[in-house]
Amino acid sequence: MSKHLTRDLEDLQRRVMGMATRVEEAIYAALRALKERDSLLAKKVVAADEAIDALENEIYEECLRMIAMHQPVAIDLRQIAATFMVTTDLERMGDLAVEIAERAAALVGLSDLLTERDATGESLSARLSRMADVSTSQVRESLDAFINMAGATARRVMRLDAEVDRLHVEIIRDLMALMRSSPAAVEPGLSLFSAVRSLERIADHATNIAEDVVYLVDGDIVRHQPHCVE
Repeated sequence: MSKHLTRDLEDLQRRVMGMATRVEEAIYAALRALKERDSLLAKKVVAADEAIDALENEIYEECLRMIAMHQPVAIDLRQIAATFMVTTDLERMGDLAVEIAERAAALVGLSDLLTERDATGESLSARLSRMADVSTSQVRESLDAFINMAGATARRVMRLDAEVDRLHVEIIRDLMALMRSSPAAVEPGLSLFSAVRSLERIADHATNIAEDVVYLVDGDIVRHQPHCVE
């Protein structure tokens, strides 16, 4: 590998991390806005998405420039190709954070279903917090795995996706029950339904990044396969 390609790959990695930081901040802020019914914070998340979109375009252009200039092969080419895919997943996570923020703004002034409890006495808020914790861990760890080329970390992210899916199903089940039992719960229930679905999709994109890392590190194609990997 030439020193110029090495330098450009390092710069590309820094750009991706800069974008990742903005996306993580957007996700955390959107979830906080949802829990606290903070419409001002929700609007900030929406406004910040333009910068994330601009970073995606910059990284795409840099990837194309590097391919044209350096004509990379083998692992270097795979790394640039993986950066394309990771950047796409990050941009989509940013869009999903916006969708959560918009649902948070829509919930202001409506019934607070998050305080409702199921038959076990657990509140929707507690279950949503657990889902948010696992999902944001997936995002953080998938990016760590990409930067450090850590296959074991990537495989852990993939395994965590089953827990997010389980919590997603449970929350949607409880929301459906609440909406069936009370007409007043329908409007806030639909907004929460959408927000929870967006959070589950954020976890899916983190899993996509982890799958790309496994391919880069181990050469294993694990997309569209059960994630009961060790």
